[in-house]
Amino acid sequence: MKDTLRPGLTHEFRFRVPENKTVPHLYPEAPEFQVMPRVLATGFMVGLLEWACIQAINPHLDWPHEQSVGTLVNFSHTAATPPGMSVTVRVKLESVEGRKLTFSINADDGIDKISEGTHERFVIDAAKFNSKLAAKAERAAAMGAK
Repeated sequence: MKDTLRPGLTHEFRFRVPENKTVPHLYPEAPEFQVMPRVLATGFMVGLLEWACIQAINPHLDWPHEQSVGTLVNFSHTAATPPGMSVTVRVKLESVEGRKLTFSINADDGIDKISEGTHERFVIDAAKFNSKLAAKAERAAAMGAK
């Protein structure tokens, strides 16, 4: 992590919602989702908010050696956004505690506030993380886990 990764860092990200980020596309194998409204799915919104945080901090990391993973999401989804509209996400890095990063987040679609809350990420060494993940997958395979 570079010494420029400090509280107060802000970032704004804008994303046009495509059809494939609506609820029916969240889990195509789930029949319940197939009959739900064609609006930005909460699951995809979570990824969008994480993406904005990643974009905010990557210039301040030794990317791609250092990366970050989400460890806590705590935000609302209070208004529906149909495909074709754009969502603007604003993030602010509120605290840096070692490798733990805490963000405040808000998002709107130009008409309604659609989300606000907090998100935590943890800075990782990608090679070390991937090595541990591979060892876990090997243990699971040895146990017959699927």
